[in-house]
Amino acid sequence: SEEKVYWYNAAEIFVYPSLYEGFGLPPLEAMACGTPVIASNAASLPEVVGDAGILIDAQDTNALAEALDFLLDHPEEREALKEKGLRRSREFSWEKTARETSELYRRVIYRRR
Repeated sequence: SEEKVYWYNAAEIFVYPSLYEGFGLPPLEAMACGTPVIASNAASLPEVVGDAGILIDAQDTNALAEALDFLLDHPEEREALKEKGLRRSREFSWEKTARETSELYRRVIYRRR
């Protein structure tokens, strides 16, 4: 929604300390808006965020505080993560997912013939 995009763009940092995640769309949305991400190192988040964000143990409040302090004190790192996040977010799209799924189905069908 437009409101969600507004808030992603207004944020200096997006923090997502989820312990259980199916895919991790919110960090990807934040990265697509150019917002640096701090996320937990659990479930699918390391795969989604990659090196385009800071991954922490979500149950370690000191790690979260240190990551926030680091990014707030280092604007050049926020800028670097912004650029990495924008690039990373472009690797994910519904079109790409549909294309890859369609190709997988074609290969499976071809093998069965």
